[in-house]
Amino acid sequence: MADPTYGARHIAIIMDGNGRWAKKKHLPRALGHKKGVEAVRNIVRVAGETGIKVLTLYAFSSENWSRPADEISDLMGLLRQYIQSDIEEFVENGVRLKVIGNYKALDRDIVGMIDNAIERTSKNDRMTLAVALNYGAQDEMLRAVQSIAMSAKAGEIEADQININDISNLLDTGELPPLDLLIRTSGELRLSNFLLWQAAYSELYFTDTLWPDFDKRELQKALKSFGDRDRRFGGR
Repeated sequence: MADPTYGARHIAIIMDGNGRWAKKKHLPRALGHKKGVEAVRNIVRVAGETGIKVLTLYAFSSENWSRPADEISDLMGLLRQYIQSDIEEFVENGVRLKVIGNYKALDRDIVGMIDNAIERTSKNDRMTLAVALNYGAQDEMLRAVQSIAMSAKAGEIEADQININDISNLLDTGELPPLDLLIRTSGELRLSNFLLWQAAYSELYFTDTLWPDFDKRELQKALKSFGDRDRRFGGR
């Protein structure tokens, strides 16, 4: 039987198109985000059933704070609901929650919910769900470089000893396997400051499908596309 993951251990998704989905259906933007959360729930289940070991989702970027206050409030409310409603399923199904980005800057109650969910799922090993919250790849790389600079200043490492692995290990994803496939929905063709370092040799897959409509069939299409590619990592 063929491997349904096509060898992809770690996939990431830029979940884009909630607002456009709602607009197409003449619905409030908030309902688009609500439908997007339902898509998250479905894809997390599907990824686990498929055998994906790590699923990283771009939930809220550091740039998203520029959105209208009422939209941010709606998104934070949905985040609270999602954590409360799905934590038991994570525990039962062996899903470990990891958060990348500066989530500690979110509201105190959300931080408490996240910390509790991380603790309760810390021993799970069927799949890791990494959620990017208040995340920006440039900030992530800056923090890694600053950490290395502090080590160099303290005499713990020489400048000419610094290597790629030193930087990779200090990123928020340092403990995760290399990124194999990065998917973006809604037809946009950019990375939007997401996993810039990690995507260096990942395969990119862009689809016109809006995030609320991204389902098992769409994920299988993305994985099939990944499986059809010849990954040479700079070689012949």
